[in-house]
Amino acid sequence: MVNIILFGPPGSGKGTQSANLIEKYGLIHLSTGDLLRGEIAAQTPLGLEAKRLMDQGLLVPDAVVIGMISSKLEANPEARGFIFDGFPRTTAQAEALDKLLDLKKTAISNVLSLEVHEDNLVQRLLARKRPDDNEKTIRERFVEYHNKTAPVADHYARFGKFKKINGEGTVDEIFARLSKEIDPLVEEKV
Repeated sequence: MVNIILFGPPGSGKGTQSANLIEKYGLIHLSTGDLLRGEIAAQTPLGLEAKRLMDQGLLVPDAVVIGMISSKLEANPEARGFIFDGFPRTTAQAEALDKLLDLKKTAISNVLSLEVHEDNLVQRLLARKRPDDNEKTIRERFVEYHNKTAPVADHYARFGKFKKINGEGTVDEIFARLSKEIDPLVEEKV
C-alpha cells in the first residue's frame, strides 16, 4: 500500500494535485477538509462546531479527525493506498496517524510538501471566493499552519519521508514534480 501525505499551507494546491494523483495511481483521496465540509453541509452538530472553529482560523479537535480517518480506512480495505490531503496538521496528529496505520499493517510512504510563496497563496485563496475566505482569516490560517503544522515536516523528516516540492508553476509542471517522487514508491510495491 502506498500512502502519501500531500503537505502544504492552505491554497498550495493539495486538492487539485490530489485529484491528478488519484487518477494516475488509483489511490483513495482522504481529505479531512472534504469530510468536514460534508458534515457542515449536512448541518450535523460536528459540522456546526467545525464551521465555528474554521471561521476563526482554528483547527478541529484531533480525536474527531482521527475517528473520521479510521472510518474511511475501514470502509476501503482493498485500497491500493491513500493520499492524505490536509492531514496531519500537528505532530500529535502525525503520531496518532502513524499508530492508526500501524494497527492497519501499513505506514506513510512519503510526505510531499508543496512550497508556494505566501503572497501567491493569499491570491489563490481569495480567487476561490468561499464565504470563509477573507484576507484576515487567511492570514490567521497561515499563522496557525506555521505554529502547529510545519513541525509535522520534522516528524517525518526524522524517518527520511519528507520532500519539498516546488508548488509554483502550471498544474502540469507541479504534477510532473510530484509524479517523479511517487513513481519509485509505486514501483517498489508492484
